[in-house]
Amino acid sequence: MENTFRRFGKGRIIEHWIQLMTFSVLVVTGLSQRFYTLEASRWFILHAGGIDSVRLMHRYTGIVFSCTVAAHLLVAVFGMVVRRWQPSMVITKNDFLNAVHNIRYYLGKKHHPAPGNRYSYTQKFEYWGILTGGLMMIVTGAVLWKPLFITRFMTGEIIPAAKVLHSNEALVVFLIISLWHIYNAIFSPEVFPLNMSIFTGSISRERMIHEHILELAGIEGTTPEEIRAQSHGKQDPERSPAAGQDTEVR
Repeated sequence: MENTFRRFGKGRIIEHWIQLMTFSVLVVTGLSQRFYTLEASRWFILHAGGIDSVRLMHRYTGIVFSCTVAAHLLVAVFGMVVRRWQPSMVITKNDFLNAVHNIRYYLGKKHHPAPGNRYSYTQKFEYWGILTGGLMMIVTGAVLWKPLFITRFMTGEIIPAAKVLHSNEALVVFLIISLWHIYNAIFSPEVFPLNMSIFTGSISRERMIHEHILELAGIEGTTPEEIRAQSHGKQDPERSPAAGQDTEVR
């Protein structure tokens, strides 16, 4: 039986499903308003009950999205401050060095890809791009929802600025998810036809070796070099403490 490692708990899996559904609704209702001259947008608006209904769907889904983002941030802060979680999603200098390492690997200058820890540099860049874009859309969306209230405290130029930022940032996040995230989760040769880890919560040892070998070395109390040697059959593999069971990793 192939060793597996518990990577995500039920809370993260539920959070992912909520974000998936809310993002899908926000994309459809938002882009149909921006590109209202398209036939597909007109068809959706008509069958959704008109433009007012589409706006309400977009705004109330935005509230759900805002709540999930706030909950995500609160859990992260609580975990790091109270439970002493490692800030594994923080971008460090080593992430940029790993990016250069992988470029050299793709050019045949290195024998192995950059050793990944809990999260790789690509996952970190994607995460912060989506998170910062989401926060910007939450703020600008609130401004556009209550423009009269906002202009009591701020200059009126904030409204058209918020409209431009909200619309363009939405497109950026949509492209990040539709091109980068979906490719990595579905079409990448390493996970095709689908990366199931966010749905099952577990990841195989083979993928841990390829993508998160530093984390695996820490779990098994060994080194990346020894793990690679074992995986290539250069020495007798030893049964790790995690063999045959799910091992939770944070």
